[in-house]
Amino acid sequence: MAVIETNTFRLADGVDEATFLEFDERVRTGFLYHQPGMARATTARAENGEWIVVVLWASDEDADAALDAGIKDGAMHRFMELVDGFERKRYRTLD
Repeated sequence: MAVIETNTFRLADGVDEATFLEFDERVRTGFLYHQPGMARATTARAENGEWIVVVLWASDEDADAALDAGIKDGAMHRFMELVDGFERKRYRTLD
């Protein structure tokens, strides 16, 4: 079993796409990919301006530990400054 985490949002007022994508790349390569249990992460944008970050984790514990580390590191605080209408969901694979 694996955990699929989805994070949906829009960019906050005044935040341009280039600024967000630069931050997203820095967080994925400099932080997220170094977290135990993280298998894959990808970011996408819908035609209507909504964004999604999808992360595949080995377990809920790994996802929780990475969230805690991101809060301590400040990455999550900066992320929340860049986005609006943030919603996180988790799903467990059935295979």
